[in-house]
Amino acid sequence: MSDKSELLLKPKRFYKAAAAAPVEGGFAVQLDSRTPKTPDKKPLVLPTRALAEMIAAEWEAQVEYIDHSLMPATRLAFTTLDRIPETRTGVAQEITAYAASEHLCYRAEHPTPLVERQAREWGAILDWAKAEHGLIFTPVAGVIHQPQPPATVAAVEALLLTLDDFALGGVAFANGLFGSAVLALAVRAGRLTGPRALDLSRLEEIFQAEQWGQDDEATARAAALAVEAEMIDRWFAGLR
Repeated sequence: MSDKSELLLKPKRFYKAAAAAPVEGGFAVQLDSRTPKTPDKKPLVLPTRALAEMIAAEWEAQVEYIDHSLMPATRLAFTTLDRIPETRTGVAQEITAYAASEHLCYRAEHPTPLVERQAREWGAILDWAKAEHGLIFTPVAGVIHQPQPPATVAAVEALLLTLDDFALGGVAFANGLFGSAVLALAVRAGRLTGPRALDLSRLEEIFQAEQWGQDDEATARAAALAVEAEMIDRWFAGLR
């Protein structure tokens, strides 16, 4: 598809200014004093001013055309407003399925420096999950599936269902980004920054790049993931 064709698929910027303003039920993103709506026609209203200002900044950053691919917080807000209220249990179960085969529990068997780095850095976050939430995970060497304790899996789901819609939506996004329920919960709690959690989720990949270098495609992919990691970090900060 040509650049011109791609532009035709994007709406033109139709507003002069984007800002956040208090409304009933929270803080709205406003485009020239009008609140945009989600795909399901719900007003773009957020629970905190900080989160509304973060999303308004994405709208303000658009130039001639509105490019939603450059607006990750807006997309997450749309998903949260449209999906989470009616599917909370299902979303919690999706995240819990990751916890049942928690990424941080699958350790390399060699080389020794990688084994030691995983034990030290991943182990510290699993220790936090135990101390903070009573979640006990069982690490294993290799990739053979290791069932996690049923009590831990149940406790993860119960914890997720205590979160409000915007926190749950954020954890669901972070879980998919990091491939780890524990890392997602740690970022939500402020135990880790989003970029740090991303590095931990890619620990083996980063280790290999340190040894052998990284090609342009992998570098570009890492950069794109870093943008999302920074966004979800600001999302949770905006909810606190």
